[in-house]
Amino acid sequence: MENNIFESGKFFLGCNWWASHAGTNMWHDWDEAAVESDIKRLKEAKMSVMRVFPMWSDFQPLRMHFGGSSSRRELRLREDPLPETEAGRAGIDEVMVERFEKLCDIAEKYDMKLIVGLVTGWMSGRMHMPEAFAGLDLIKDPMVVRWQVKFVKYMVRRFKHKKAIAAWDLGNECNCMANPGITRDESYVWVSQITNAIKSEDSTRLVISGMHGNRPEDDMRFNARDLGEILDVLCTHPYPLFTPLCDTDPLNEMKSILHATAESTFVADVSGKPCFVEEIGTLGPMIANERIAADYIRASAFSSWAHDLRGFVWWCANEQSHLTHTPYDWNSVERELGLFRADGTKKPVLETMTEFSEFVESFEFGKLPPRIKDVTVVLTRTQDTWGAAYGSFVLAKEAGLDAQYVWHGDKLPDSDVYVLPSLVGDTSLNLGKYMELIKKAECGATLVMSIDNALLSPFESVTGMSVTTRSRRKKTDTVTLPDGTKLPFTSSFKLVTESVGAKVLLTADDGTPAVTEYKYGKGRICLILSPIETQTSSVPGVVSGEDAIPYYKIYELLGLRSAKKCATSSSQYTCLTEHPLDEKTRILTLLNHRPESENVSVTLTGGYKFKKLINVHGTTEAEATKDGFTLNLAGNTGVVAVIEK
Repeated sequence: MENNIFESGKFFLGCNWWASHAGTNMWHDWDEAAVESDIKRLKEAKMSVMRVFPMWSDFQPLRMHFGGSSSRRELRLREDPLPETEAGRAGIDEVMVERFEKLCDIAEKYDMKLIVGLVTGWMSGRMHMPEAFAGLDLIKDPMVVRWQVKFVKYMVRRFKHKKAIAAWDLGNECNCMANPGITRDESYVWVSQITNAIKSEDSTRLVISGMHGNRPEDDMRFNARDLGEILDVLCTHPYPLFTPLCDTDPLNEMKSILHATAESTFVADVSGKPCFVEEIGTLGPMIANERIAADYIRASAFSSWAHDLRGFVWWCANEQSHLTHTPYDWNSVERELGLFRADGTKKPVLETMTEFSEFVESFEFGKLPPRIKDVTVVLTRTQDTWGAAYGSFVLAKEAGLDAQYVWHGDKLPDSDVYVLPSLVGDTSLNLGKYMELIKKAECGATLVMSIDNALLSPFESVTGMSVTTRSRRKKTDTVTLPDGTKLPFTSSFKLVTESVGAKVLLTADDGTPAVTEYKYGKGRICLILSPIETQTSSVPGVVSGEDAIPYYKIYELLGLRSAKKCATSSSQYTCLTEHPLDEKTRILTLLNHRPESENVSVTLTGGYKFKKLINVHGTTEAEATKDGFTLNLAGNTGVVAVIEK
């Protein structure tokens, strides 16, 4: 597809943009010189994509004029009748259209690509709907949706010839325009209507969801799996403050750094569509200072690239602390988010993004091939889906594994290892899918199940364990690993079990089994009697720091690593992804997920030898050893290694 910025293996960096002089008021407080200055300096900083917003209330300023008894009499363009023009029939202000055209022309002049968020009513904590629609349901009301469709069709038809426009976006976080009671079916219909309106006018460009928080549960509105049926590209807005379980640790520690990658991989896998980080930021200096923010973005952008997340877009281009209109007057977290300060100087985070953009642009292989994945995480109906997904991803990384996700109702991909994490309840998994997983084990795969309060059937015949008693847990158990490490083991209910054929790998301090392994056909079924994934995602400090709890060692103990891999890192904090380029060459990415520097040894098998290092941040050297290579990696930095047979 022409102008496709979402090509697999490629990666772009950019920012969301409101003009520096006026923020969300930029369309009616237009300053062409300020707009051009903004775009010029962003391009000079190696940003290649801007997400822009033709504000709905400015571009379609419809006002309802009422007659007697407050009857609706006529929709007008503010005070004037709708003109008998194409724009007028769509309720569009042609002055705003001319200004948007100027923006497109300036972007083309500087070779800046635009993602256009069309139905932008919600922005930064304030609703900007046309006056005529105040108090109406902005997703379900037929009159509102009719005029949204008119607006979208006009804008796409009018600007589809503009070379700068790379993709259409439904609008900014349109799920925030919905009333709380909206259903999954109603949200599906709205997304379909707006997407079809776009595609009816322009079939050449991809359409992006523009939303955040799109989980896959069966009753979830704007469901990620539904969006995958309708749209071409999905996105995440992984702010730690607004995403459950993601504000537990400092930004420059491993769990926080993995947030954007875990959430975006989760969305991509369950939707079946490419995903990118459409908005990311720290939400200001009360979360982290400028240096830490730069470290966080350096590591998070590198991780996103290594996991084929297509793009990485900061919120927002410019500081807005000098603006006094709403939403900036209301919301403190909207004022100090810029790549540029109010005086126009660069923040460290922009310098970091510039550096990484230059690396990606000059990457000698062009595209980064897909990574090898070790485990398939099967997500189920009644659990804390995001908590289980997030914790599984983090534990896998610490154990040197790469995870992919599948929703329990979808087709299982071929995999050597399947993980059912942190299972709860008696309806979490249909019998058919459960038995399909059991069959996978019988045919040679490993199935790992960790349990909170799950009631599984069959259980004894497939796990080799028999439940003696079940009771609500009174205290946390302690499990001792072979190396002497002690782990707290907890769950909603305590299962006392005994082996009827399984091997007990770990026991609790009261002697009851904690982790077991059962040979099943050609494969095996492993049981973890604690929801270690949701413990990892929900409890502060589990992943790194003085009080870290190395639950990942249970994954290591179970030996879940893919035989297809040939590289192993000596540190749970410096993680690898492995990308076969051809039969003899592989690309490795190594990322230090902690703020302290690390001396790392990489062990190679399968006849591979270290060839060279590609310095992403220009400070690292590697030394070849008999069985691999060693290097010192600065905190929160990544590097690329090339290995050959």
